[in-house]
Amino acid sequence: MKHLGTVFIVGAGPGNPDLITVRGLMCLREADVVLHDRLIDMRLLGEVRPDAEVINVGKEAGDEDLQQERIQWLMVEKAREGKTVCRLKGGDPFVFGRGAEEARALSEAGIPFEIVPGVSSAIAVPAYAGIPVTHRDYAHSFMVIAGSRSHDLESPEWLAARALVKAGGTVVVLMGLARIRTIIGSLLSGECASSIPVAVISNGTRPDQDCRIGTLGDITNRIEQIRPPGIIIIGEVVALRSKIEWMELADKLQLE
Repeated sequence: MKHLGTVFIVGAGPGNPDLITVRGLMCLREADVVLHDRLIDMRLLGEVRPDAEVINVGKEAGDEDLQQERIQWLMVEKAREGKTVCRLKGGDPFVFGRGAEEARALSEAGIPFEIVPGVSSAIAVPAYAGIPVTHRDYAHSFMVIAGSRSHDLESPEWLAARALVKAGGTVVVLMGLARIRTIIGSLLSGECASSIPVAVISNGTRPDQDCRIGTLGDITNRIEQIRPPGIIIIGEVVALRSKIEWMELADKLQLE
């Protein structure tokens, strides 16, 4: 019987290739097969062995469930061939990354696997913009919610997000850029104050990071031509950016 390979489900981090973990980089370098998403920084593929097989499994608009089934089939089949597989996913595999589905598929197939956590954009992107998601004087809690599921803004989860905004906490919306006007409108209709600060950040942690600052009342007028991928941060902590925008300060000091 052929020896089974191992699958490493690795979080690549939020965009900047330097933010992959040491363990994640080790798994990437040792892999026989790399299955990668489209949102990873392609410079990471320069760490792959020259003889390794690299497969782009980034999803295209369409039947995402069918594409996900193919990814899981590839992971299982490559491991059954005795190969070490690195499933390289943007951010953290268990934060809206369908990593749990992939882990379950491997478990059911009897394939050895390891989860290698990654730096999530939910925390890293605000940090690169100088926005802490918590602060002892501003917010003692934060919530991360998927904007792609904002078709039901009266769901218990979205009602909880609205309540947290009203209570002074921080809400981070991932994958919500395409529906930001609907999301903001729902918060305003739910009696969230129009003066609450909001940040919209595109291409976070990358050199072309684009951060727009406003309030619930005017942010939709400040995001012209902003491009995905992007995240939305809602809460008083956003106001701290003016004091902590370290990337801009670092760029300024380099120019002087």
